[in-house]
Amino acid sequence: MRIQIINGPNLNLLGVREPGIYGDESFESYLPKLRAMYPDVEIDYFQSNVEGKLIDKMQEVGFDYDGVVLNAGAYTHTSVALHDCIRAMRCPVVEVHISNVHQREAFRHKSMISAACKGVICGFGLDSYRLAVEALKAIGK
Repeated sequence: MRIQIINGPNLNLLGVREPGIYGDESFESYLPKLRAMYPDVEIDYFQSNVEGKLIDKMQEVGFDYDGVVLNAGAYTHTSVALHDCIRAMRCPVVEVHISNVHQREAFRHKSMISAACKGVICGFGLDSYRLAVEALKAIGK
């Protein structure tokens, strides 16, 4: 099984950006732990602050991989282009958020991509990514 994790804008700052909301661990330090939990799954990782690069990566993997875990960051709330890309892909996409966006500012309560995704996981910190991998594994059975 091959899963692509895609992180959007500002998620390269995990561990230093608002640790009260996002925690104090970087994604780069979390990723080896996640991979160790799933030795039978190839987990690839990509991060960009640029919307078009996120779309390019999703189009690259969306027809060959078994699933995508997408934390689109702030683009979650603004991007019809990401929504359309997800709809065009063959593999399922699980939308992930580290924080519970529904406990935050009102503008974060609306997702432009949720309707195109297989499911949404939010509020469990970095463990949200593990839960998304579990969901994709269950779908792939």
